Amino acid sequence: MKIVWSPLALERVQAIARYIAKDKPSAADKWAKELFKIVARLDLHPQSCRVVPELNREDVREVIYGNYRVIYKISNDIDILTVRHGRQLLDIGEIVE
Repeated sequence: MKIVWSPLALERVQAIARYIAKDKPSAADKWAKELFKIVARLDLHPQSCRVVPELNREDVREVIYGNYRVIYKISNDIDILTVRHGRQLLDIGEIVE
């Protein structure tokens, strides 16, 4: 399986990294690199992470990285749908077909 990032998910990663960089640019770079490294591991074990509780669908799961949720869908590929802060309400419309 290959990992496919949605434009929305990439926009969110960039926005979060810009926010972190306001205080410490090196921390933003480290955060983004580690996020991509953790997500890359999904190709071996896509079902190893928990089901998104708001949806309760086996095909929509999330990786928790620090304070952030990386929400993905398992199909023919691993589709990274969005990245959200854990305290933000999840917009179901963003991730449901």
